[in-house]
Amino acid sequence: MAERFSYYGMRSIFTLYLIAALFSKEFSSQLYGSFTGLVYLTPLLGGYIADRYWGNRKSIIFGGIIMAIGQFLLAASAAFVKQSIFANPLTGAEIDPNVDNSLSIWLMFGGLACLIFGNGFFKPNISTMVGDLYEPTDHRKDSAFTIFYMGINVGAFLAPFICGTLGNGNWSDPSAFKWGFFCAGCAMIISILIFVLLKDKYLVTPDGKEIGYAPSKDEVHHVHDAQVEEAPQVHNSPIRLIGSIVLAVVLFYLFARNNTSFNDYISAAVYSLGIVMPIFIITDKSLTKDEMSRIGVIYIIAIFVIFFWSAFEQAGTALTYFAEEQVERRLTFGPFTEHQNPASAFSWTMPTSWFQAVNPIFVVAFAPVFAKMWEYLGKRGKEPASPVKQAIGIGLLTLSYLMITVVTHGLGGDEKISMFWLIALYGIMTFGELSLSPIGLSMVNKLSPARLASLLMGVWFMSNAISNILAGTFATLYPEPGKAPKSICGFEVATISDFFLIFVVVSGAACIALFALCPLIKKMMRGIE
Repeated sequence: MAERFSYYGMRSIFTLYLIAALFSKEFSSQLYGSFTGLVYLTPLLGGYIADRYWGNRKSIIFGGIIMAIGQFLLAASAAFVKQSIFANPLTGAEIDPNVDNSLSIWLMFGGLACLIFGNGFFKPNISTMVGDLYEPTDHRKDSAFTIFYMGINVGAFLAPFICGTLGNGNWSDPSAFKWGFFCAGCAMIISILIFVLLKDKYLVTPDGKEIGYAPSKDEVHHVHDAQVEEAPQVHNSPIRLIGSIVLAVVLFYLFARNNTSFNDYISAAVYSLGIVMPIFIITDKSLTKDEMSRIGVIYIIAIFVIFFWSAFEQAGTALTYFAEEQVERRLTFGPFTEHQNPASAFSWTMPTSWFQAVNPIFVVAFAPVFAKMWEYLGKRGKEPASPVKQAIGIGLLTLSYLMITVVTHGLGGDEKISMFWLIALYGIMTFGELSLSPIGLSMVNKLSPARLASLLMGVWFMSNAISNILAGTFATLYPEPGKAPKSICGFEVATISDFFLIFVVVSGAACIALFALCPLIKKMMRGIE
């Protein structure tokens, strides 16, 4: 909960800080996509080190400390920033070339680097430990991960209110953002203190065995099946590792050869690793046929969730811009009768960052409902398989964007819609999230061989890395007044409605395809559900 407070507190104001003091919307969108992409890529490293050397506990503590340092560096970046944005009536905010914010920019990049690296050790190991609290075949895991998801979203719910209110900066006072980042850093410190003080009491299996310690030599070098039974030891050829490195280099070159910016090279690295790492794992000779089949399920579902998160993660960029510019955030209370003086009316404008709290509010409110629903259906033998739940989740996301596409059709650049339409969008998206994300975490835990649990959780998060890179790319298509519209695959994105239509098409196609593949995927799970 405290770690998610830290992350979502930073996320609620990050792009607002960038466009208020440092960069254009287009570059800020790309930077946000690169940052969130790398945040979900480094769990591969953290998962591997935890599985092989450190264990979950040490990895979590190390990652949390590094993340706290990152938040405080972001706070320092905002503290030293100078006002560099001036208003242009035709193109919006413009950067003053005479203002030097190089110190703030370097501090900002240092903070992001710490958050990226620390998160890689923190995120996959927390998720893995939730599954380790239960027996391997315990049917309550889907509900357990949904409750876990509710708990961490309490932090995500509180973050925009506290960080967004205390760090309520703008282009005329960008240094005010420092208090939001500072609060996020304090939450990360609280997170580590809670974990250190309570880990020995609560991190135990049903039979009382402590979990999360560094693996023994036998656990590292022996092969275990889904029931953690010992199998003959198998050695892999060094050619496998060398070939994977060569393939990664070749793919990086192909993805990056026509790119020119730092963000483009990050995208190329994420895409190349997103291809190579799954191949490297699945070619492990120690895997049995059943294990390979189950890992294949993880890979297939991971591909489809890319389409979900690339649309969902517009919350940090395009939907934030939309809330700032074309959502009526002002609420007026009174007068309620024609005889009252209009001057007595009270008006209040909702901060843009507060919209980031809508999603976690819905998660906290409805996660118990979804957990009970899955448990109720499971007892009666009617619970949908995990792939079906996730297809439903993508379908709900499609519905949310279809609604906002219709609502914004014909909306002019200076016109605004009611904030309740944006709240409804977040609400439907959240129902889709609850059908997909915690179910995915549970599925990875159930299908992964014990010796590869954290590493495969890292692969699962790698799909989020790719989707966040795509989310940043999509966000650059966001239409801006006074600028020529951009296009994608021959489709010109001239209006905000055109922009939202992209996600209706992409996620709708993914939903249909996943539903069609569900029978095959269920067979590949080999009885694990």
